Amino acid sequence: MKNVLILSASPRKEGNSDILCDAFMKGASESGNNVEKISLYDRNINFCRACYSCFKTGKCVLQDDMAEILDKMQRSDVIVVATPTYFLTMNGMLKTVIDRFLPKWQDLGGHDIFLIITGHDEKRGLELVGQELTTVFKNLGNEIKGIIWGEGVWQKGEVIGTRAMKEAYDSGLNV
Repeated sequence: MKNVLILSASPRKEGNSDILCDAFMKGASESGNNVEKISLYDRNINFCRACYSCFKTGKCVLQDDMAEILDKMQRSDVIVVATPTYFLTMNGMLKTVIDRFLPKWQDLGGHDIFLIITGHDEKRGLELVGQELTTVFKNLGNEIKGIIWGEGVWQKGEVIGTRAMKEAYDSGLNV
C-alpha cells in the first residue's frame, strides 16, 4: 500500500485535467492505496516573495496552505501532478506552487511522479510542459514514472472516452 497525493492544477471542477486525476485516483484506490487529491484552486496559495527567510528557518513566512501541501508531499510515495496547458506551458497556479517548494526543496525527492498534461493541441503542443515538469521533479531527486497526455481536448469533458482515460486509470491501478 502506497500513499498517493494528487495535485490538480485544474481551475475547472470536472475539467479535463481534473477528470484524468479522478481516473488515476479510482485506479489507485481500487488497488488498495491511500489516495488524496488536492485541488490547488481550492487552496489559499500566495506567490513566493523571494525573501529567502526559509533558508534560515526551513519555513515560509507566508501563512497559507503551502506548508500543509509540502508536508503531504514529503509523506507521499507517489505524487501525481496535473495541469492544463496555457500558452504552451503549465498554468499559473501550478507554477506558483512549484515556486513555493523553496522552503523544503531539499526534502522533496525520492518519490514516484506521474504527470497529467492536457490541452487542445496534439502532443507536440504539450511537450514543453512535460519537459519543464520532468526537469523540475528530476532535479528534486524524483523518478518520472509516466506522463499521461490528454491531447486534443479543450471543452470540459472532452477527455472522456479517450486513450488518456484508460492510461490514467491503469497508471493508478499499477502504482
